[in-house]
Amino acid sequence: MISAWESLHFATQELVRSTPIKQRLICAYRRHLADLPEDQLPAEVLEPFGRVLRSLRGVQPLRGEDAVVASVRKMSNQEADDCAALIVEIFGITSRVLLNAARASAAIVQLHTPERDPATAREPEQFDVPELIAAH
Repeated sequence: MISAWESLHFATQELVRSTPIKQRLICAYRRHLADLPEDQLPAEVLEPFGRVLRSLRGVQPLRGEDAVVASVRKMSNQEADDCAALIVEIFGITSRVLLNAARASAAIVQLHTPERDPATAREPEQFDVPELIAAH
């Protein structure tokens, strides 16, 4: 199963292609956003994601088209740009939240102990340092 992050990532990649913006929006929705597992989205993006879905599915379709095509057809180019920008923003926020969560849960590994064992402790003079490095 594809995660919400992956779906948003792929949708963002779809949005940067060279085809017209309205075509990119339709493809991004159909290929990556329609089946996005919303329960995996961070709380910070639920409201903006709901706005994206409403803007992409909010128009009653004509015969032979679906709600996404009808909704995007009714958008101005500026509205389509704004919708695409919001998808990219949602991806950015989701990435940031996931990264911060990963950092917070990362284990801290202690590389040395603060106490020195007198039996194995070495004084700084006992380390071999090549002359070239020591001079700088």
